[in-house]
Order: sequence, then C-alpha cells, then structure tokens
Amino acid sequence: MSFEEQPDFARQVADLNKYGQALNRCESVEEVVSLTLEAMSLLFQFSYSTFVEVRDGEPLVVHSTNPRLTQGDRPSAVARRAFDDGETVVATDEEAGMTPDSDVTATLAVPAQVGGDVTAVLVTRSTTVSSFGEEHSRPLEILASHAATAISNIRSRERLERARQDLETRKEMIEMYDRLLRHDLGNDLQVIAGFADAVATEVEGQTEEYAGNIQRAARSSADLIERVGSLVSTLEQQDEPEPRPLGSILDRTVTEVEANYDSLTVDFDRSAFEYRVFAGELLDSVFTNLVSNAAVHNEGDVRVVISVEESGSDEIVVRFADDGAGVPEHLREEIFEMGAKGPESDGSGFGLGFVRALTESYGGDVSVDESESGGAEFRVTLERV
Repeated sequence: MSFEEQPDFARQVADLNKYGQALNRCESVEEVVSLTLEAMSLLFQFSYSTFVEVRDGEPLVVHSTNPRLTQGDRPSAVARRAFDDGETVVATDEEAGMTPDSDVTATLAVPAQVGGDVTAVLVTRSTTVSSFGEEHSRPLEILASHAATAISNIRSRERLERARQDLETRKEMIEMYDRLLRHDLGNDLQVIAGFADAVATEVEGQTEEYAGNIQRAARSSADLIERVGSLVSTLEQQDEPEPRPLGSILDRTVTEVEANYDSLTVDFDRSAFEYRVFAGELLDSVFTNLVSNAAVHNEGDVRVVISVEESGSDEIVVRFADDGAGVPEHLREEIFEMGAKGPESDGSGFGLGFVRALTESYGGDVSVDESESGGAEFRVTLERV
C-alpha cells in the first residue's frame, strides 16, 4: 500500500505538517531530537526509535528508546548503510536485529539530507511486523527532511554566533595592542629618534653612520605602527556578519580591479554566484586584495579564474586561481601571518593577514594552494544562507 492510499493519510499529513512547523521553531538540536522521537512514536507506535546525528562527518547515536543503545554509540549496520548510501534501508529477519537473540523483526533507517549531505538518520524498529512498506518509509522520509532542515538552521545560527563572539574578542585584543603600540612603543620611538638626531649633529665618521641607522630604524618602526593603527581602525569599524549577496560583491570587485591593472584578465561568470553568505561590509576588501595580488606579485600579463563550489550543506568555497608564479609550499601558511611578506615585496605585509582576520571573523577561512596552471589558488570558505 502506498502512503497516499492509507485510510488515515490526511491525518498523517496533518501531523507531519504540525511537527514540521514545530521543528522549525526549535532553538536547540536537543529539542529537535526530542520532538522527532515524539513524532516517530505518534506516527508508528513501533518498539524502538533512534535518532542518529552526523557530527564531523561521522554518525553517532544522540538518543534512542532502544535499551541496547546509548548516547555517543556508533549506529547499527542498517543505520550506517543508510548514511553511507544516502538512501532509505529496510532490513528484515536476522539483519533487522542488532544481536542474534534480538526480537526485532524489521528495521527501517531513513537518512535526513540537506543539500545532498546526510545530516542525520532516523531509525525505527518493530517486533510485530515482518517488513516496512512505503506507507511507513514515506512519512518517515518527510519527517527526516523536516528534522534535517531544523538542525541545519540551528547549526548555522550557532556558527554565526561563534563568529560574532570571535569578532568581539578579536576587537578587544586589537584595541589593547593598538594602545600598546601607539602609546608606549610610539613614545619610546620618539625618544630614540630625538636622541639619534642630537647625536648625529655631534659626531662624524662611523659613529655618524650608526646614528643615521638608528634614525632610519626609528622612522621605519613609527611608520609600521601607523600602518597597524590604520588596520586597527578598519577592524574596529567592522560590523557583525549578516546575509550579503556574493555575486554582486564579486561583480563590483572584478570591475574595479580590472580597471586598475592593464596586465590583469579575470574570468568571472556572475550567474554562477547566486548565493547569499554571512559576512560584514568589508567582504569586498577580502576579494579585492586576493584578485589584485595576482597582478601585483606577478610580472607580465596574468589571468585569474574565479569559481565557486558548495562545501557541504552550509558553506561555499570561492576560488581565485591564477597562472602566475605561485606561492612556494613552505610559505603558504606563513603569508597569512600579520606583517609577513616576501623578500621581494614592497608592501606592508598586512594584506593577507588582514584577509584572514576578516574572513575568520565571518566564521570562514582562507587558504592557498597551487592552481591547475601552476600559479596560486586562494580559497575563501564562507557560511552560506
């Protein structure tokens, strides 16, 4: 019998809609689990119900009415198969039970998916029926879909809240270092520069050369502090992440950067970037820095290909791949440190450090690898709405 042909089809649909709405109002995963198990009990009234959530790529039992399972256990072979295949699994006879002496006669495992990724598996077991048909699997699949969506929304809110908290912590630390640099170290450098000026007028020869070196070092350090101060001021003004249109931000970035560098060609298909991502108003600065880097750090003409791919159900990765000289493997992590720069660079060394600080404040990440053409490929991971 199909789901639609059941005598109580209308009632089950109404119950599923009611639970779907309630699941979307849940504030925690624990609430989702509890409500889902309640719905499974109401809909089927079978012996055992189990909720398996996928955490860090591995399925784990979150809650179960089966006395053989406890929180944190690995799921049964049937649930594992549903997770691996991403398809509903029905097991009968000996395969249905978890042990040879089990009184379970049939097991139904339904994967809950969002964006093609399994985020949970709902499992129900019976000791009275010989198998499960569509009249059982279809409503459980609908319930699983509601549960998966609810969990995905909750996890996204949790990640966004962590990003906001990280942003506040970073701001506080930056403000502290800013005060230290501008006030304490800045004053000391003024004293050093003043004494160096005085000494330079009183000596000659090698001592005068030493005094000149001290002067130049003091001025260079003062200039560095000023650049750090400008970065701090920018980060202090950074707002909290919120949904922003990825395509239009990249479109503006590409137009502006290409206008500034004759040697740069950018391949960018706006229609492929119809996503909304969690970010602040300085996301365009992240993209501008990465695109312009290809022109600044390569001699001659250079081509950048910008592409995007989905990473799981709640992230996207924006790729900036160029055909330039690339970044040596031993420098690929170091270049994101504040103040780090290559031996041939005339910059401040804060560009990519700034990029990472901003991206991480949005709950994302940035990395670099070798592109298919042998150049550099920067990858920016962002939370998507």
